[in-house]
Amino acid sequence: MKKSVKTKSLALLLIFTMVLASALAACGKKDSGDGGIVLDVSVGPEPETIDPSLNTAVDGATYINHVFEGLMKLNEKSEIVEGVAESYTVSDDGLVYTFKIRKDAKWSDGKDLTADAFVYSWRRLVDPATASDYNYMIDMVKNANEIMAEEMDPSELGIRAIDEKTLEITLAVATPYFLEICAFPTTFPLREDIVSKDPDTWTQDPKSYIGNGPFVLDSWEHQSMIVMKKNDKYYAKDEIVPSTINFHLMEDKNTILAAFENGEILFGDDLPNEEIERMTGKGLQIEGQLGTYFLCLNVEDEIVKDVNIRKALSLAIDRNYIVDSVAKGGQQPADTFVPTGLSDINVTDEFHDKANKWYSVDPADYDANVAEAQRLMEEAGYPNGEGFPSLELMINPGHEAIAEAIIYMWQDKLGVTATISSQDWAVFIDTRNQGDYQIARHGWLADYNDPISFLDMWVTGGGNNDAQYSNPEYDDLIKRVKASSDRTERMTLMHQAEDILGEDLPVIPIYYYTDLFLLSDKLEGFYSSPLGYKFFTKAKPAE
Repeated sequence: MKKSVKTKSLALLLIFTMVLASALAACGKKDSGDGGIVLDVSVGPEPETIDPSLNTAVDGATYINHVFEGLMKLNEKSEIVEGVAESYTVSDDGLVYTFKIRKDAKWSDGKDLTADAFVYSWRRLVDPATASDYNYMIDMVKNANEIMAEEMDPSELGIRAIDEKTLEITLAVATPYFLEICAFPTTFPLREDIVSKDPDTWTQDPKSYIGNGPFVLDSWEHQSMIVMKKNDKYYAKDEIVPSTINFHLMEDKNTILAAFENGEILFGDDLPNEEIERMTGKGLQIEGQLGTYFLCLNVEDEIVKDVNIRKALSLAIDRNYIVDSVAKGGQQPADTFVPTGLSDINVTDEFHDKANKWYSVDPADYDANVAEAQRLMEEAGYPNGEGFPSLELMINPGHEAIAEAIIYMWQDKLGVTATISSQDWAVFIDTRNQGDYQIARHGWLADYNDPISFLDMWVTGGGNNDAQYSNPEYDDLIKRVKASSDRTERMTLMHQAEDILGEDLPVIPIYYYTDLFLLSDKLEGFYSSPLGYKFFTKAKPAE
C-alpha cells in the first residue's frame, strides 16, 4: 500500500517511550460536551479518496478502518480475528470459505448488514468499469481474473449469499493468506443502494458515507479536518472508547510537530528528520514496519528507458549516508525490493536473507558501485554526464531532504543534473499513477504478510504499476506463483521474479521502512499495525 509521508522495516523494532510537556494535559482532558472523550490526532494530509474500492494509500486506509469493518479484522496484536463475521469454515481442499455474519451487524443508519453487501463490494472491485488499482487483491477468487480481463461478467465471481447472514466465497487456488485479504480495506462491504446511486461522490457527504464500523463520518472540512463520531449501531459499540476523533489533515512535517508540541494533537504521524534526535524521549516512537522506500522510474520515458542509465543512477546512491545522515530513523539500506520481515520457505528464514542482492550496501563497496555506475554511463554514451539531459525527480512535501541528497550524488558522481518537482499528496498520487513523470519517490507497505504483496504490483498493466513496466517472463512467474498453493514452489518462483526485477530495475530501492510517529504519554490504548494502519478505537487520555 502506498505511503504518504513515512518510513519502515520489521528487522528493527526500536521503541522510545516519551514524556511530554504539560501543555498536552489540556488536550487530554477534552470531552464532547456530553462527557464523551474527544481525541485530536493527525495521520496524514487530505486523502485522495476514502472509497474502500479505490483507496491505495495508508492514511486513507486508516480512515476507512474506522468507518468500515471487513469479514475479518486486525486486533491490537496485529492478529487476524473475526470481524463482522462471527465465524467461518474452510473446506478440506482450502477452496471454499463460508462466513457467518453477526446477527447484530448493522449499517450506521440502522439497516441490517447482509451478505449481499460483500457480494456487491467484491463484484464492484473486479469490475473493469470501477478501474480499481487494487482489483488484483482478490484475484485468487474463482473467475476474478477472467472478469478483470472482460472475459466474464462480474456476476460470475466466486462469491454468493447463501442467505442474509451467510456468505460463501470460492477460490480458484488455495491461498494461505486469504483471511488477511478479508481484513483488507478494499474488501469491506458496501451499500449498493448508496454507492451505485452516486459512485463518484458518495464518500464526500456524511449522509451517504454509510459504514458498518466503529465510527461514522460526522463532517469533512477539506484540507483541514475529518471528524468522526462513535457509531451507536456498531455491534461492539461498548468496546469503543472515544466518542469523537478529530483527524487533523496535515502534510507539512513542521506543522505536525508544532501541533504536537503545542498540545493541539496527541498523535502525529510524522516529523522532520532533523528533529528526530531532539524528539527522542519526548514523544517519538520508531517501530518496525513491512515496507520499502524507493524511486519509481517511468520506463517509457526516453531517457530512463535505458536500463544502463537506471542501473547507473541506482549505483551512484549512497544509501548508508541517506539512512544515517538524512532519514535518521533507524531505517535499513535496501539492496532488494522485498523488505526484511517476510518469511521464506522455512518460516524461520527471511525471504530477504535468501534473496540475491541487487548490489552491495556495504559502505566499503560504495566506491566500487560508483565506478560501475560511471562505466555504465560511458557505455550509454554519456561519459562524465556529458550531453546527458537534466532529470526531474517528483516528490510530495516532506521528502525534500532525501531528494536533494540523491540529486547531489548524481551530480557529484555521474555529472548528471536533476531538478525537484513537488506536488501535494492527492495530486502527486494521481500524477504518478497516470505515468506523467520521469522519476518519482515511492513507498510501499505490505498489504499482507507474503512477498507477493510487493511483487504482483509490477505485472503488465497492474493498477499499482506506476513504472509502466512490462516483462512477459516476469508476468508468467507471478501468474505461476498465484496459481500455486505449494510454499516451496511459490517462494522459489518469487525469488526468480525478484531477480528479473533487479535486472530490469524499474525501481530503485533506497531503504526499508521504519514507522516514525509522535505519541503523547497522555494517550493510552492506541495501537498500530506493521501494515501502517493506525487505530484509535480504544484510545483515551491517560488518567
